[in-house]
Amino acid sequence: MRLEDLDYDLPADRIAQHPTARREASRLLVVERASGRLSDSHFERLGEWLRPGDALALNETRVIPARLEVRRATGGRVELLFVRPEADGAWRVLARPARLMRTKDRLATEDGSLEIEVTGAGDEGERLVRVTHGDLQATLAERGEMPLPPYLRRGAEPQDRERYQTVFARVDGAVAAPTAGLHFSGELLGKLEAIGIATARIVLHVGPGTFRPVTAADPRDHRMDEEWFEVDASAAATLNGARARGGRIVAVGTTAVRALESACDANDGALAAAGGWTRKYIHPPYAFRAVDAMVTNFHLPRTTLLLLVAAFAGVETTRRAYAHALDAGYRFYSYGDAMLIL
Repeated sequence: MRLEDLDYDLPADRIAQHPTARREASRLLVVERASGRLSDSHFERLGEWLRPGDALALNETRVIPARLEVRRATGGRVELLFVRPEADGAWRVLARPARLMRTKDRLATEDGSLEIEVTGAGDEGERLVRVTHGDLQATLAERGEMPLPPYLRRGAEPQDRERYQTVFARVDGAVAAPTAGLHFSGELLGKLEAIGIATARIVLHVGPGTFRPVTAADPRDHRMDEEWFEVDASAAATLNGARARGGRIVAVGTTAVRALESACDANDGALAAAGGWTRKYIHPPYAFRAVDAMVTNFHLPRTTLLLLVAAFAGVETTRRAYAHALDAGYRFYSYGDAMLIL
């Protein structure tokens, strides 16, 4: 397929800058693949579109307040995004401006409670750093900012500590939220459980590559960043059991889809326990093995997220759904509205 097949023009005021007052108050566009039917609904009515016996796959990754401002010895400010720890104890970071981060440079927080040294550079322009003084986790917890995506044209606010985090987030490690999960409240999850909807908890730590556009002339040539995923035996049993009893596996978000499909890759196509680093890249055409339905937000053009949705819903159906959402006034991106693809 061509990337331009999924291009669309989005007015800036349609990018949601803040979440809805209540998580489940967002709108929901229901896409039925078999008939092509599109239905306008609200997320709090999600249970009307699911069936007893279905199972939700929820990504339990937790966003860390990974953005931190430090200063060089000369006084210049550098903003760091701590992406992930390395096996040798170093950290992989993105720096702005990166040109001010040279090997052997030393940087520190304003109060000197944390000091780091640049130890090298990565293949994608990132830097490797090592903490030489202080406690990184404590510093991020106290002084770090939530790493909001660049299309939110504002700085992080106190409410983002809670709202740019799912209510089921448990395992620290993401630098971006699995945004389809942001629409669920504890109350809504309780209502779904009461009508016979099971939940399975899995993990995929969302990395900064989620914002990286596909720039290759042939989208098949795009290379995904590595991200850590875990599907344990309990989650696999819950999901397989739902299917065996006639229910559907409903992946909450593109990250859940990639975790489940990565587990299938590790088990000769069967959904079973697996974990590790994955570069799973899904684009049309693709034969899904572990997903029957999907909850997802509206995504930027020319991104791997939108390509995954098109692989699941079909390119033409995805085009029609986005055109309808634009005409009907839906809110887009991380704090925007959602789609349920059946």
